[in-house]
Amino acid sequence: MNWQFTLSGFLIGCLVGVTGMGGGSLLTPILVIFFGFKPTLAVGTDILHGAIFKSFGAVRHRRLGTVHLRLVVWMFLGSGPMSLLGVAVATWLSHHYGSAETIEAYAIGIALVIGGLGLVAKTFVKIGVQPDDAPFLLTNRDRLIAFALGATCGFIVGLTSVGSGTFFGLVMVMVFPLTVAKIVGTDIFHAALLLWVAGFGHLVAGNVDLHAMAWLLLGSIPGILLTSQFTLKVPERALRLGLAAVLMLSGIKLVDPPNSDWVIAAGAVVAGLAFATWALLQRRPRRPSAAETAS
Repeated sequence: MNWQFTLSGFLIGCLVGVTGMGGGSLLTPILVIFFGFKPTLAVGTDILHGAIFKSFGAVRHRRLGTVHLRLVVWMFLGSGPMSLLGVAVATWLSHHYGSAETIEAYAIGIALVIGGLGLVAKTFVKIGVQPDDAPFLLTNRDRLIAFALGATCGFIVGLTSVGSGTFFGLVMVMVFPLTVAKIVGTDIFHAALLLWVAGFGHLVAGNVDLHAMAWLLLGSIPGILLTSQFTLKVPERALRLGLAAVLMLSGIKLVDPPNSDWVIAAGAVVAGLAFATWALLQRRPRRPSAAETAS
């Protein structure tokens, strides 16, 4: 089964490299649904894998100058301690309740659905402050927002592994006047720090499959390094919406409401038809513009 882990890691690495988003959120449902991992073990393996994996992206963005380091520090002051609390709650549930795995599966599923909805909002949102390339100096209000954002989402990340990209990026794009490049860079750099703290907590608690993680890294690291070197022709908005659909369908599968299989099947069919339609439109010859005709 080792090559399946490596292939899954490579696909996730490619997704993060192309979009700059928290595609690692997909790993937990993949481990649970396709590889039969217990939810607690899937979360811990996902988080420690993400810590190593996203560190490569963090170093790259730091060198490019797309990281707002002061904002990272204030978010991490809240997210670091609260992520450890999330790890403690996840471990306590698994040790004290026979239904802990079901509880955490529900928590992961709900977080995935919320994350998918947040990603849709992040794709189309036009409200909030406008991005600016000028230096962004933090006010006391900005520091408070950053700390609260880190504390709230840090707990979710520690408990479920979901949210390191979607939730942080969504709030930052709405409340901070940063360009998209700086939001992505700041998000990834902070996520790497946060996941190292939460990942170490899960490792100590025995919630990490090191064998699976090693094979995942064998695929994910080359994937992000490869795809970060070029831009694919798939529009960024289409990629974001595709990821949001996968997140929400994975969440529905984990929550497993009545007729969930039909919902997932219908969603997969709609997504496939949408992608096929887009591919056909891309193959159609482009009509020359009036200016091109005149010349």
